[in-house]
Amino acid sequence: MKKLLNTLFVTTPDTYLSLDGENVVIKGEERVLARYPLHNLEAICTFGYAGVSPALMGTCAERSIGITFMTRSGRFLARVIGESRGNVVLRKEQYRISDDEHRSAVAARNMILGKIYNNKWILERATRDYPMRIQVERMKQVTASLTGIMNHVRSSEDLELLRGFEGAAAVQYNSVFDDLILQQKEHFFFRGRSKRPPLDNVNALLSFVYTLLANDMKSALEAVGLDAYMGFLHRDRPGRASLSLDMMEELRGVCADRLVVSLINKKMVQPSGFYKKENGAVIMDDDTRKIVLKVWQERKQEKIIHPYLNEKISWGLVPYAQALLLARYIRGDLDEYPPFLWK
Repeated sequence: MKKLLNTLFVTTPDTYLSLDGENVVIKGEERVLARYPLHNLEAICTFGYAGVSPALMGTCAERSIGITFMTRSGRFLARVIGESRGNVVLRKEQYRISDDEHRSAVAARNMILGKIYNNKWILERATRDYPMRIQVERMKQVTASLTGIMNHVRSSEDLELLRGFEGAAAVQYNSVFDDLILQQKEHFFFRGRSKRPPLDNVNALLSFVYTLLANDMKSALEAVGLDAYMGFLHRDRPGRASLSLDMMEELRGVCADRLVVSLINKKMVQPSGFYKKENGAVIMDDDTRKIVLKVWQERKQEKIIHPYLNEKISWGLVPYAQALLLARYIRGDLDEYPPFLWK
């Protein structure tokens, strides 16, 4: 199992990253702001337009430390990675599955099943924990509907049908997502998903955390030798890491949605930390982004029992565990891909 190391998030504007021996050095305003040893790092993620020295990029590439460049609002720009050392036999079989829509549907359906199952239990747990603060009957109706959709997904072997079931489940889940927000309701509310751009505070948080999850999933897939850009449910599109989008579906609710709800309900984020641009896009300020990143890193250190492996691992290792299980399925070691089922 891959050792869980740290991701270095650089959010300070106008900084430059360079290499000094075995350390990453962060410089700003002609002085050294911080330095971190490379052997403690799994990845580096910079927000804004911070520069990175060629020496640091080369060393990180040699040591499989990915460097991700993002805008200050959290939009992905580019990623620097080293030479691909993936198993060519594994990747060739992945491509064969992706080229066959029937085999792609069989591979993808458990990912969709995992997503719907996890979203159902997020709602079920809310009815248990806050029965006096939410509409339990309405929530139970939605969970019953999600159970019915899961029954259809289990027997589906058609990609278009799977997309339809996934869309129907998303509509049901989103219809009660706002009920999970129990604090700061005047400023944090969910009326529907808006992506490019996010049009309210909640969607701004969701988009940002989804981007973090997608990057972790992409790193995990590359670490086990799979091609993150060749998906099963999400089809080929230049520049889109389709397989990482497939794989993160089952983790959206438990890793991202729950984190966003927790940030709001525990008042770790404030309305003053968001501002609206002229085009209606809602953006987080730097201080809020730092809070989200800090909580994201802390959550990745928390331990859970993996439902399939029955081993105690950190949340941050869940993407790697699922990538390993997918690789085993593609190699033929497993009859089906085991999704991450949280309860």
